Amino acid sequence: MTDQTPPRRTPASRPQQRKQMLLRLDPAVHDALARWASDELRSANAQIEFLLRRALKEAGRLPGSAAPIARRGRPPKRPPEEPEARGGADA
Repeated sequence: MTDQTPPRRTPASRPQQRKQMLLRLDPAVHDALARWASDELRSANAQIEFLLRRALKEAGRLPGSAAPIARRGRPPKRPPEEPEARGGADA
């Protein structure tokens, strides 16, 4: 049996996918991490990434090509664009 599904195409403008990995933690460590993340209004996943980045930076091992952590939540409001100048009877 052959797979007739064409390969997925990703547009060039689409940001690179984030890597996924399985992490096994002691339940007590996970609970402590989840409480800490909640205190800082982060998910446990975001807290792990934050801590890993901080450890890499302190060790001098954070690559310069690493993108900053994406901000979550509602994007900031942009001021409304000004209308173009119109020529006419009112102007």
